[in-house]
Amino acid sequence: MPQHFGALALIVDDYDAAIDFYTRKIGFTLVEDTPLGGGKRWVLLSPPGAAETRLLLAKAADAGQRTRVGDQTGGRVFLFLHTDDFRRDHDRMRKNGVRFLEAPRREPYGTVAVFEDLYGNKWDLVQPADAA
Repeated sequence: MPQHFGALALIVDDYDAAIDFYTRKIGFTLVEDTPLGGGKRWVLLSPPGAAETRLLLAKAADAGQRTRVGDQTGGRVFLFLHTDDFRRDHDRMRKNGVRFLEAPRREPYGTVAVFEDLYGNKWDLVQPADAA
């Protein structure tokens, strides 16, 4: 039986601010926003054209989780957003105020640049070499 990641959880401190950032600045689609009671929500986002994996926004529930907002991986790149047109998406994201930490560079695996989300999590925007 084939498997795939259904969702990856990203700890946030505010659902609405995160939804705004990922939809307006990055260009994701809000797939679901269901109240679960007690202030919790099931919030799923999807990059354009993605068929399987979603980003689940998980609001920090305690002090320990709040310390991880923006630093789920100890400062390393956390998520890798693939694109079929690096220049288009890089330009659009920059115009929308997304902060890139470096100029685009070519690597054996493709064109890449690191950007930060609203909490400081590092992401790679990648156009794989085989998609060029």
